[in-house]
Amino acid sequence: MSELVEKLKELGLNSYEAKVYLALLKKYPATGYEVAKLADIPQSRAYDTLKALEVDGIAISSGTKPETYTPIKPKELTKRFKRKISSTLDFLEKKLPNVKSDHTEPILTVNGNLPIMDKIIEVINNAEKEIYMEVWAKDFKYLENALMNAYNRGLDIKIVGYDMIQTVIGTVFQHAGWKEIEYSVGGRMIFIAADNVEGLFGKTESSKHEDAQVIWTKNEDIVFLIKEFIVHDMYLIDIQTKFPEQLKYFYGAGLKRLKDKVMSNTSKYKIH
Repeated sequence: MSELVEKLKELGLNSYEAKVYLALLKKYPATGYEVAKLADIPQSRAYDTLKALEVDGIAISSGTKPETYTPIKPKELTKRFKRKISSTLDFLEKKLPNVKSDHTEPILTVNGNLPIMDKIIEVINNAEKEIYMEVWAKDFKYLENALMNAYNRGLDIKIVGYDMIQTVIGTVFQHAGWKEIEYSVGGRMIFIAADNVEGLFGKTESSKHEDAQVIWTKNEDIVFLIKEFIVHDMYLIDIQTKFPEQLKYFYGAGLKRLKDKVMSNTSKYKIH
């Protein structure tokens, strides 16, 4: 069983998600209490993990009381990851050869929390016009002075804030699903794009006993992708904030029907 857990982790699930999915395969439909017993994990983590798996479309809620969960079939799970990996490889095959040119901008890895924070502050200090970023509240506190200085220099600053960031700096879009995201990715992430020419993304803290690690670059194609990711999150957050009941009516709780539609078998590219 431990080997199955490790293999599922290689596909992107964290330890709790892997154990809970395997527990559901043993017995379904099952309550959070039953899953906790089968997976041998704390009951509180079982409920959080089931919700995260539901958001990812890996577990399906009954919507009844008591709430029970059913896993998607193993064949569907493996098909989904095959499509996702295939899509990523197709993208890399097309884009990686174009990275090299007469002048190749660096793509560097930065390890460790303090070096990462210092690098982010450097990116903020280098910016002249605009900063787009997604950041957790704990990391924001470390960066707040540098961002305030940038704001006072007249920069346009827009932030997707996780864990209820309170600030007067720029425009903040509060992300309601931060807990599920943190469980899903196994830690805190950060994304920043400055002036369309410098960007950084990765984990500032990992719950999987791994070193914090980010990618920094001045490759404008990659910076464009980082900014696009942030901007589309902002679009969705603002729409969800202004039309919560309408979205729930059309797409279900947690936008489930929309996610099912996006990740349908007919789609060429899959979004996790």
